[in-house]
Amino acid sequence: MQRRSFLVGAGSAAVGLGATRPRVTTGASHVAPGRLHQSVCRWPFEDIPLDDFCREARAMGLEAIDLLFPDEWAVAHSHDLAVSMGYASRRPRLIADGFNDRGMHETLITELEEAIPVAAEAGVQKLIVMSGNRRGRTEFEGIAACAEGLRQIAPTAERHGVMLCMEMLNSTVDHADYDADSTRYGLEVVQAVGSPSFRLLYDIYHMQVMEGNVIATIRAHSEAIAHLHTAGVPGRHELDESQELNYRGIASALVELDFEGYVAHEFNPTREPIAAIRQAVDVCRV
Repeated sequence: MQRRSFLVGAGSAAVGLGATRPRVTTGASHVAPGRLHQSVCRWPFEDIPLDDFCREARAMGLEAIDLLFPDEWAVAHSHDLAVSMGYASRRPRLIADGFNDRGMHETLITELEEAIPVAAEAGVQKLIVMSGNRRGRTEFEGIAACAEGLRQIAPTAERHGVMLCMEMLNSTVDHADYDADSTRYGLEVVQAVGSPSFRLLYDIYHMQVMEGNVIATIRAHSEAIAHLHTAGVPGRHELDESQELNYRGIASALVELDFEGYVAHEFNPTREPIAAIRQAVDVCRV
């Protein structure tokens, strides 16, 4: 799938890269946010109470908190932060049980039918979905099943202005047997679903582990990518000089693309966590 041949449904301009979330305009942070919309994922920093975490995030110029459960959304909003990506529920095995399993479709579709209107009402414009683990399926079977299930829920997402984002993960280091372990897999699902309310969460760390060529991939397929996660390679740690990715270069390329989605930091800190997040924000502040 090349950029010029990528087909999207009607209304993509309204739901795509240029209109993914409301801007945070009230309150005051202590630093200029730069030209990218930066966020931070909650789960690597769960030892910090959520109120304190939000307060620190706001102070360093972040616009949002990423990967929050529905009962946490109001906490972020109380600190004048958006929720850049939400979970639909606290269901167990959120990663391993996904849309590639037709036996999960009823559960997942019911879950999203309930969550999408709630997310829209709360101003949460993106919800994460997963392919699930392969469990002996061929890639062709997994893509077909994902597309079949997502086509059923896409009209609800379109009506409410909520985008569903599938994340690709590496299957060699962190998530053995995960099905959507390449950009190509995600692109084929996007093409088959054919909805402006379904796009990709491109995790830079995971895709560097699996295939590399990060900047060129994002440039070639920017219409399909609505959200980004960051972490250092190898190790999934800080965005510093100990890892191989040039995140300042990646951030500059995103600015050149006029990328309007969120860049959400999702790394496991090896040092004081707030200082580590602040350093990552500074690297991507271009």
